[in-house]
Amino acid sequence: MKKYLSHKTISFISLVFVWLSSGIVKAQNNQFYNDSYQTIDNMLNNKQKYSFKEAVFSVENAYYQGKLDTVQLNNEIRFLTKFAKTIVANRDLTYKQSDKDRVSKYAAIYSIMCQTLPIAVKDTVIQYKPFNYDFNDVFGHNDITNLFVSKLLATKKGNCNSMPYLYKILAEELGETANLALAPNHVYIKHQIKSDGWYNTELTSGMFPQDSWLMASGYIHLDAIKNGVFMKALNDKESLALCLFDLAQAYNRNFPGNDGEFVLKAVNRAIEVYPNFAKALILRAETHKEQFTKLMDKYNLKTDNPQNLKIIQQKDSTAKELMELMTQEYGHIYDIGYRQMPEEMYLDWLVSLRTERDKYENKKLMNNFTK
Repeated sequence: MKKYLSHKTISFISLVFVWLSSGIVKAQNNQFYNDSYQTIDNMLNNKQKYSFKEAVFSVENAYYQGKLDTVQLNNEIRFLTKFAKTIVANRDLTYKQSDKDRVSKYAAIYSIMCQTLPIAVKDTVIQYKPFNYDFNDVFGHNDITNLFVSKLLATKKGNCNSMPYLYKILAEELGETANLALAPNHVYIKHQIKSDGWYNTELTSGMFPQDSWLMASGYIHLDAIKNGVFMKALNDKESLALCLFDLAQAYNRNFPGNDGEFVLKAVNRAIEVYPNFAKALILRAETHKEQFTKLMDKYNLKTDNPQNLKIIQQKDSTAKELMELMTQEYGHIYDIGYRQMPEEMYLDWLVSLRTERDKYENKKLMNNFTK
C-alpha cells in the first residue's frame, strides 16, 4: 500500500528547505565579510589608505558580525603607542648607528611586548606587565578568537598570530614598518638595520633568535626558502594577504558547510598578491576537496572507494574538473617546498628556543635593545 505525504509534512519540508537555502544566501552575502574583503582589496588596489590595523580589525569585526568594540581597541592601541613614545624619549640605547631613532622605536615595542617595566604614576612606581604566550588552543581549533589581536589586548595573552600582528600595528602607529615572516605554523618579525642587516624578533619567547633556530624545526625545506614560502620578509601588501586568509578562515567558522565561493574569492586574491603563500594554497585545495566531497555525497558515493572516483567523473564534469584541480594544487604545494609540521612537534620546537637560549639567541641585539 502506497503512503503519501500529508500537506502539513510537505509544508514543513518546504519550510526547512527555504530555511536552509536562506542560510546559505545569508552566509554568501554576509555584509560584514563583504565589507572586510572590500576594505582589504581597496588597500591592495591603492583605492584606500593602507592600514594593517584597519585590515586586522575588519576581519575580527566580520567574525563578530559587527559587534567588535573598535573604539575601545583603538584606545588601547593609542595608549600603547603613547607608552612606546615615552620609552623612546626616556631611554638611550647603546646602539649608535645612524638609524638609531628607528631602532629605538623597535626596541620600545619589544619592551612593551616582552618586558616588565616600571611606570611612575605621581609618587608611586608600578610595574607594567608584558604580554604572555598562551599555550591554550594555540591554533584556534576550539575558538578562533584565540588568534585575534582583540583577544590579546583584552587578556594580555596571545600566540604567534596575534603577537606579531600587534607588533606590526604598533610599529605603523609609530610611523615605521615591520615585516611579518612565516615559518611552519608560525609568524614572527623580521627587521633590517644597519648594524646587523636582517634580524628576527620572536615575541612568543621575547628573544632575537638566529636563523639556525628556524632551520632547527626540520620542516623548512631549502626550496621553501628559495620560493619565499618561509623566512621571507613580507611587504605590506603580502601582509594584507595574510589578512585575507584570516578572513576566509573566519568565514568558515561562522558559516560551516558553506559553498566555498567566498572562501575561494578571498584566498585567490591572497594568492594573487603572495603567490607562494602556503596556507592560502592549502585552504584553496581543501575547499575544492570539500566541494568534491559534497558532489560524492550527492551521488551517494563513498570517497574511500577508488572505483567511485572513476564513477563520479563519468557522472559529473564538475567532479572531474575538481579532481584535476586538487591534483595540481596539492602537487604545487609540495613542489614549492612546503612540508606540514605536526602540531605537537611545533610546540616542542617553540619551547626549544627557551630551553636552548644560549644556542640560538643573538646576544648582541639583546644587549643593544634592552639598555
